[in-house]
Amino acid sequence: MEEQKSTTKDIEKVLKEIGAKIEELVQKGSEAGMEVKEDIEKKIQDLKEKKTTLEDELKKGKDLLEKEFKEKKEEFEPKLKESKGFLKEGFKQFGLALKALFGKK
Repeated sequence: MEEQKSTTKDIEKVLKEIGAKIEELVQKGSEAGMEVKEDIEKKIQDLKEKKTTLEDELKKGKDLLEKEFKEKKEEFEPKLKESKGFLKEGFKQFGLALKALFGKK
């Protein structure tokens, strides 16, 4: 009977030690979790800042491109209108030439 009490006490002692170790691991896990969480939050914040910076740079580039396109369009528009007129006149003359060639024999 004495041996059974001793074994029960030994088992209870081991279980208490295991419980203490589990609590210690839980505590360490929660501390490590907070460190990891803070690290992840910092990385997320850095990425958000970089995203904002990239969005700003993209907007600046887009605005600059639109401005340059507008300037070039205004610069070339008279030439395009003139070319359009020449093209129309060329087709008109080509049509008249075909008419003259095939129309009267």
